Amino acid sequence: MPHDRLDATLADHVDGLRQAGTAKGAEAVVVGAHAPDGERGPRFELAGTGDRQFIRMNSNSYLGMGMRGDVITAEEVTVARFGAGPGAVRFISGTYETHIQLERTLAAFHGRDAGMIFSAAYAAIMGTLVPLVTEQTVLISDELNHNCIINAMRLSRPAAKTVYPHLDYAALEKAIERAKGTATRAVVVTDGIFSMRGDHAEVDRIMDIATRHDDAFEDNCIVVVDDSHGVGAFGATGRGTEEYCDSLQVDVLVGTLGKAFGVNGGYVVGSNALVDFLRESAPMYIYSNPITPAEAAAALKAVEVLDSPEGLRLLENLRVLTQRFQQGLIDLGLETIPGDHPVVPLMLRDTARTHTTVKHLYENGVLATGLAFPVVPRGDEEIRFQVNADHTAEDIDTVLAILAARPSA
Repeated sequence: MPHDRLDATLADHVDGLRQAGTAKGAEAVVVGAHAPDGERGPRFELAGTGDRQFIRMNSNSYLGMGMRGDVITAEEVTVARFGAGPGAVRFISGTYETHIQLERTLAAFHGRDAGMIFSAAYAAIMGTLVPLVTEQTVLISDELNHNCIINAMRLSRPAAKTVYPHLDYAALEKAIERAKGTATRAVVVTDGIFSMRGDHAEVDRIMDIATRHDDAFEDNCIVVVDDSHGVGAFGATGRGTEEYCDSLQVDVLVGTLGKAFGVNGGYVVGSNALVDFLRESAPMYIYSNPITPAEAAAALKAVEVLDSPEGLRLLENLRVLTQRFQQGLIDLGLETIPGDHPVVPLMLRDTARTHTTVKHLYENGVLATGLAFPVVPRGDEEIRFQVNADHTAEDIDTVLAILAARPSA
């Protein structure tokens, strides 16, 4: 059947995004990767750029796990043992022993009763939040939460939804107060680390507020935290935002295997009752293939490395490099948002300046991501730099020198 009119409509939509400057554009294609070597961190080759090698400052691989030999070996050994894919969704024939081992290890790492892995972190928050929300639930969310939380809220059918101003805990408490008597369950949901800016939720304060109002709700006032950017990159031992804030354990913790752990997939940890419920009610888990057995083995190795003296060394190096880069931006007279997380934003607050600076970086061998409206609010245009533990001091200084030579306009 012809679909020429539909194609024309879709093409017009994309053209509109391009003209407005909001299209993501063509994706860079990585065709080569080179492991760290001495004073040089990892380098990457892109399609269409010949033999040029780039410093990657836009990767979520905060600990450099994806290029570690022991993590790669764990995946290679397991793929030889079990094959390339799981073969089916888990309740049919797709559960392997490495999946079970990983879930138990993640639960123990976070001090929880149980864990459950998903095909992706996006699927993990969608598959966790939507089943927890009933028609007798009030859902309360920070305004800068990630797109996955926003879409999970859109799919949910609560009694009411409230979005409070970013990090405004007085407004959060007022929203909970207003919900009393209108719902049997309150669900407060927040990112741990807000990925566009690198700032964090004060989960200790959130837990204190939720605990004080808990008795007003028949099914509790629970806190759900998506700490995908926090786990492995934040806190003294890499256990994320609740560790950094010295918080009570949040009720439902969602994380990822695809950032600091360097592999693929998402997960949730919590009580046995929570995980049993989600295994029976989360469609993204029930009807989607899991990560491969080999990916699970690689993630197991990454968690093992993090939870060791080597992991503490990586975290300390990450902190040192992050501080070096932040201070370098300040010394150049540039605006950033200070913090301890390795997401370091360069606040340019102008779309044209952002695009020009990203182009300058690219032309000088640095990959960085510019963020403009509607990804961020107008006036918050920025370049999001992400420091990784396998960068070197020389890499950081090279990027700062390139920024120092940026076009003035």
